[in-house]
Amino acid sequence: MQTLIQDVKYGLRMLTRNPGATFVMVLTLGLAIGANTAIFSVVYGVLLRPLPYPKPDQIVSVSEVAADGHLMNFTDPNVADLRAANHTLAGMAKCDSGEVTASGGSGPARVGFAVVAQDFFRVMGVAPTLGRGFSGEELREGGTPAALASYGYWRQYLGGSTDLSPFKLTAEGHTFSIVGVLPPGFSYPAHTDLWVPAEFFGDQSPSRTAHNWSLVVARLRDGVTLAQARSDLSIIAHHLHQQYQPNIDMTDVSVLPLRAVLTASVRSTLLILLGAVAFLLLVGCANVANLLLASAAARGRELAIRAALGASRGRLLRQFLIESLLLSLTGGVLGVLAAVWGVDALLAIAPRGLPRLNDVSVSLPVLIFALGVSVMVAGGLGVLTALRAAAADPQQALNEGGWAHAGSVRSQRLGRVLAAGQLAVTLVLLAGAGLLGRSLLRVLSVDPGFRTTHLESMEVEVPASHGSSTFSLAGSAPDASPALFMSTLFDRLRALPGVEEVGGVSNLPLSEAGDCPDGKFLLLDRQPELDLTKSGDSERLDRLWNSAPGGEADYCVASAGYFQALGIPLLHGRLFNEGDTPNAQQAAIISQSMARATWPHQDALGRTIEFGNMDGDMRLLTVVGVVGDVHYRSLEKPPEPTVYVDYRQRLRGSRDFTVVMRSTTPPDLLLADARRIVRDIDPDVAPRFQSFEDVFSGSLATRRFNLTLIAVFATAALVLAAVGIYGVMAYWVSRRTREIGVRMALGAVPSNVLGLVLGRASVTIAIGLVIGLAGAFVLTRTMVSLLYGVSADDPSTFAGVALLLAGIALIATYVPARRAAKVDPMVALRYE
Repeated sequence: MQTLIQDVKYGLRMLTRNPGATFVMVLTLGLAIGANTAIFSVVYGVLLRPLPYPKPDQIVSVSEVAADGHLMNFTDPNVADLRAANHTLAGMAKCDSGEVTASGGSGPARVGFAVVAQDFFRVMGVAPTLGRGFSGEELREGGTPAALASYGYWRQYLGGSTDLSPFKLTAEGHTFSIVGVLPPGFSYPAHTDLWVPAEFFGDQSPSRTAHNWSLVVARLRDGVTLAQARSDLSIIAHHLHQQYQPNIDMTDVSVLPLRAVLTASVRSTLLILLGAVAFLLLVGCANVANLLLASAAARGRELAIRAALGASRGRLLRQFLIESLLLSLTGGVLGVLAAVWGVDALLAIAPRGLPRLNDVSVSLPVLIFALGVSVMVAGGLGVLTALRAAAADPQQALNEGGWAHAGSVRSQRLGRVLAAGQLAVTLVLLAGAGLLGRSLLRVLSVDPGFRTTHLESMEVEVPASHGSSTFSLAGSAPDASPALFMSTLFDRLRALPGVEEVGGVSNLPLSEAGDCPDGKFLLLDRQPELDLTKSGDSERLDRLWNSAPGGEADYCVASAGYFQALGIPLLHGRLFNEGDTPNAQQAAIISQSMARATWPHQDALGRTIEFGNMDGDMRLLTVVGVVGDVHYRSLEKPPEPTVYVDYRQRLRGSRDFTVVMRSTTPPDLLLADARRIVRDIDPDVAPRFQSFEDVFSGSLATRRFNLTLIAVFATAALVLAAVGIYGVMAYWVSRRTREIGVRMALGAVPSNVLGLVLGRASVTIAIGLVIGLAGAFVLTRTMVSLLYGVSADDPSTFAGVALLLAGIALIATYVPARRAAKVDPMVALRYE
């Protein structure tokens, strides 16, 4: 122990002897370890941290599998049959979620709202921390309306009161009593504030093609493996397919761990980022290794004297390991401090859709990771430096400084290898950043099909009833109150100063809820005698669905002003107009891609389709117009065929509506007026505002997040690589000062010396570039899922980053080369 303490004290003296170099090494390691720790904290929190439920590995997500292999939402009868017939599940529950306006408590607010089946909380292993769960009377159709609240909603809107009995919340046309509060941190499905029982609504669809349930969770029985559950449910699914075909879409089921499903969309991205930041650590370690090698070479005589006095090579190795450990642990402490700030920065720029963000923090496992990285770095640097420094003959070192010379030759050779490795790794990072940058530019060049400037959006939940008698809607049907609310709102907004166009749509393009519902429509041009407004003819309807031609399309409810406000061009026919009243012929506007796919080389105007499975309205739709395609889901995906229906005719089933306003009025004034108008019409409606530019920007948040991090890592690696090549060449020049002086004394001119140094550096740079290009060619293929419009081995990107890296490396080399060219021969000959 005494010897160890002596080695630690001696190591501290050696490190403080050259504070400048020590500071650079600690800072380099701190930044590299800190970046790795920050990224690992995200990886651990999102991908590795167990779900906060009892026995989380037993919770699985179940989905239907279609004939072509893609996953689908569940239908009501399929859930019921699987739940009743399986032998491997302790419970199975369906759920669906969205946003609603909940009035009550401290006021109306837009909140996350989930409809869950009876076994949901038993499957999740969660019970209320305050109050109780749902009772039998609340778990039947038309029973007592009851809801459970999240801990955050309880604190914010219910004042944290322990007495829940006074609280009644109105949502979805019902008044729910709050009967319990769930534990802090529980929010599944994501961002949910209120949970209500699915049994209360009771309107289960008998169809095996109406895929209404986006989430089905189950808990495995004790001792049952995932493979056994898959086999059990798969056998049942195959039996159901045989029994009910062709009226069933399900051919199989998918059973996956819930944690894997929650993180599937970001797993590859986070692992790529973790690999990229590991490359940054390699570049930083190479820089520190070069500095340690130079220091060890300068200490050659000291080490030779210690060896001559009896110090074993093991003792010298331990000394270097201790010095490296002191450096690395100090850098690790600095890195952890940087990681705390870095995690906050990552969370600030992370896209909202990144799952489990609340679980990201610098936790104990993250600290253990940082310690492990620090120790690993210390071991690598210490062994490398000690083996290089202790490899020479002590007798030669004592005799004419031989150790210093020999050690420096070996150190310089290894330094050039490390510098080439730095350049190679940096080129890989630069190539990744370049590909992501080009992908972003390609995405931005995509025409979204609409304008994005001078537009403000206001999301509202249309009230189920609107009791005002002040307004009327021409030709209104008995259930026209929701449409009446929207018409009144449009008229009032249109009258505001500076407002040029006002419209609305059920799903705003590129927004979080911009994914329009899709379904199957029927082409009924050849069956004009069919009257689908009459009920009771179920057999004829079933035969129709099995025999009539059709297709699949997105379904959007819109107003006439929506197309003008967003600048969506009318290509043929007309837009919705005042004649499209609820009792008039049902009008439909279709997108250009649907017209081309459904009626190629024909006129789509006047064609009739049936799309009643989207909203239960079986009346036929007549195509009155064709508009340009719009990217609803993503700029990176082609536009889907879309059917637009008039909100006055088909608003049922689309309670969420987004108003778009094109205006020259400053946004803050416009939104204040819009909020006042909504409050005047219905004080229980809680609007939510967002500029369309923010919506458009938000759709690119994930791609910008990836590009920002990769670009930061690549830039840091580029700086470190430039410093590394500069340090190697500066050290080489310092060790060759005498030789350079002799050359100049014998007639060499500065340009010869300059060429000598640059030529030597060019070899190292060329080797690094060749290795880097080969590595980039292989490794960038892991990024294919993150790219758009550019291949993983794009030659122009590779050539560009290679030229950039070579240019910066040569500039870094030029400084010591110029210094060498200015060496005074007389001074150089007196060197040493």
